[in-house]
Amino acid sequence: MKLLLVCIAIALFGATVAEKARYDNYRVYRIRVQTDRQLELLQAIEQYPDGYTFWNEPTKVGTEVLLVVPPHKRGHFSDIRAQYALWAVLQTANLQEQIDQESRPSLRKETFGWTAYYRTDAIYAWLDSLVASYPNVVTPLNIGNSFEGRPIKGVKVSYKAGNKAVFMEGLIHAREWVSGATVTWVLNELLTSSDPKVRQIAENYDWYFFPVTNPDGYEYTHTTDRQWRKTRSQSSVLCRGADPNRNWAYNFMQGGASSVPCSDTFAGASPFSEIETRQLSDFIATLDNLSTYLAFHSFSQLLLVPYGHTTARLDNYDETIAIGTKAINKLRERYGTTYNIGNIAEAIYVASGGSIDWVKGVLRTPLVYAYELRDLGRFGFVLPPEQIIPTAEETLDSIIVILEEGANYGYH
Repeated sequence: MKLLLVCIAIALFGATVAEKARYDNYRVYRIRVQTDRQLELLQAIEQYPDGYTFWNEPTKVGTEVLLVVPPHKRGHFSDIRAQYALWAVLQTANLQEQIDQESRPSLRKETFGWTAYYRTDAIYAWLDSLVASYPNVVTPLNIGNSFEGRPIKGVKVSYKAGNKAVFMEGLIHAREWVSGATVTWVLNELLTSSDPKVRQIAENYDWYFFPVTNPDGYEYTHTTDRQWRKTRSQSSVLCRGADPNRNWAYNFMQGGASSVPCSDTFAGASPFSEIETRQLSDFIATLDNLSTYLAFHSFSQLLLVPYGHTTARLDNYDETIAIGTKAINKLRERYGTTYNIGNIAEAIYVASGGSIDWVKGVLRTPLVYAYELRDLGRFGFVLPPEQIIPTAEETLDSIIVILEEGANYGYH
């Protein structure tokens, strides 16, 4: 009993006086998983990390993972690297320097833009300004509040009645900052661009934009820990949060999710245990004209299709892949950025309980994709702000193709 009280006291004290986490001299290594023995080693480290952090999960031989090595584990890492003959290349020598570069105050202008990453309040204020500037086109949406009481805000963009709808989801994983920035940039283009192709999709679809679907986690990445991924609910005495992209009620906990509350992939105590996913799904279910759902993540340069719990094909798999292949081919034209496409379970790893699986499997939405945006791991989650606009530009190029090709198949 005394131990339990001490743990509670530590957790509460930490919550009130937490300092911002720093990653001075943390190194990021790219490791190629070449043998079953190496895979077992890496999976054991993932289960008992003691300071190590994986930026992508070790799931099978023949893949590569990014591992963050803290200073106090350098000796240990050197030993296991030699013992297991690990192929490991240093990607980043000092992670904190990369984080500091990403958040340079000089990048942030007085007006909202895309030369820096902005916090939730600034994003929401900008959404409010769009409602004021485009009152006949932009409608404010507030679907409820997060665990810590922050609103989950979005906007609807509609130029005329009778359109099919497109949903844009960002920042469900808190540390994937470029996902929210891309969503807001696309929104701005739909309102301001004179490009005929952009105008065509802007005015002939209803758009639902939710750039920050995990506001508590996103704020925490700014105030306390840049590498935070989950929500901020109280998942156990010692640990907070669940992975909001493992928490949806479609094949919940059917692989690639953890039942351990401290894990980054903790699925939650039950489907929709997180108020954020529960309210978001409730709202999406009210949209009877939804034809396209686009979720945005980083990193890996992938265009993913359902499902995450199985390699079995969804009902319109061939058409979805054909459309997506044309989309990533178009994406490559502007800057040469190469994407791959595939089913989640095949292209990356088994991961059940994700938003796009629920949208497809429960709502039967015709076209459903998840983008894993730039890059391939050089910067990982800490993508420099200079890459926001190029990332968003090429992404919009591909979205145009998804909608054009979807119309050709009769989905809209």
